[in-house]
Amino acid sequence: MMCNKEYIDRAEQVILHTYNRFQIVLEKGQGVRLYDVEGKEYLDFAAGIAVFALGYNHPEYSKTLKEQIDKIIHTSNLYYNVPMTEAAEKLVKATGLSKVFFTNSGTEAIEGAIKVARKYAYLKDGSTDHEIIAMNHSFHGRSLGALSVTGNPHYQEPFKPLIGGIRFAQFNDLESVKAQITEKTCAVIMETVQGEGGIYPATEEFLQGVRKLCDEKDILLVLDEIQCGMGRTGSMFACQSYGVQPDVMTCAKALGCGVPVGAFVLNEKTANASLVPGDHGTTYGGNPLACAAVSKVFDIFEQEHILEHVQKITPYLEEKLDELVDKYEFITARRGKGLMQGLVLEGKPVGDVVNKALENGLLVISAGGNVLRLVPPLVITEKDVDEMIEKLEKSL
Repeated sequence: MMCNKEYIDRAEQVILHTYNRFQIVLEKGQGVRLYDVEGKEYLDFAAGIAVFALGYNHPEYSKTLKEQIDKIIHTSNLYYNVPMTEAAEKLVKATGLSKVFFTNSGTEAIEGAIKVARKYAYLKDGSTDHEIIAMNHSFHGRSLGALSVTGNPHYQEPFKPLIGGIRFAQFNDLESVKAQITEKTCAVIMETVQGEGGIYPATEEFLQGVRKLCDEKDILLVLDEIQCGMGRTGSMFACQSYGVQPDVMTCAKALGCGVPVGAFVLNEKTANASLVPGDHGTTYGGNPLACAAVSKVFDIFEQEHILEHVQKITPYLEEKLDELVDKYEFITARRGKGLMQGLVLEGKPVGDVVNKALENGLLVISAGGNVLRLVPPLVITEKDVDEMIEKLEKSL
């Protein structure tokens, strides 16, 4: 068996260096733990960036994928397939929306949502100069369209010109959104809980205010629930705890719990007045393997009462994190919702803490420059929280 360093050296010869990866080679997982090629165990509070909601090697999930592989993996969208229909039915029911388009990633879901907004507006007045309002410090993906609505110049600068007609407002500041609205505005896009930007949940007043604004002016509200959706905040989608329903919702990450899949979901109004055959497509989107995963994920969420578990474990995690805020001067705040939590570090580089945690067998990640981000599998127990705190304190 080769060691971590030997695999890393091989990878660096052939993989384009667009990530500064941690110096471990992960080989397998079980429950909320991962193991590298040298057999070292890690408690995982990153979940593949909020993807592995059900933990690793879930027997029922794995069995479903193996059975689907023996049937059929790909058909293309020239034909129907059974798992796509079943997955779409469950996603429609979970969101309360109307129609689904399956993609291969969250970024692709954002691209689709942008096209939906522009087509909706185009059908209303025939013009092609519509504008979208996005939020500062947001993150929606790395493709040119998704980058265009990502409110962080650092990500955008080398790739300009991006798509035009994007204005930026301040998250959780309703007046700043109002100030950006013109007669050309066709959509407002935002994360219900900003992830990469530093774990900022929307305030109720803000989200409900933007919804009202969109209703008054027939502007589409697009909510990005890619990271904060699928039970992470304690409701199936974060916006549901605010009593707000978007016109378009994007989801991915935990939607497939490891299999690459995303989706954008539209309400009836938007579905009936936007994309038609020929407007949008994908070769792999909605493939039987990915959709079998999506369908089974919804089943397991129900059978194992995942939402109730998140609601039950959240206060315990928050209490333990708040104790760290009280104990350490350089931890100035805790922010978050459900099992999407951030600790704000002042005067201590978050990267150093993440690396030290790795040495101590704990996987955590960062956000927004100075925030330690905790997005564990949704199946963690109080015992896992205690172990995480112990390893984190050692790292701090």
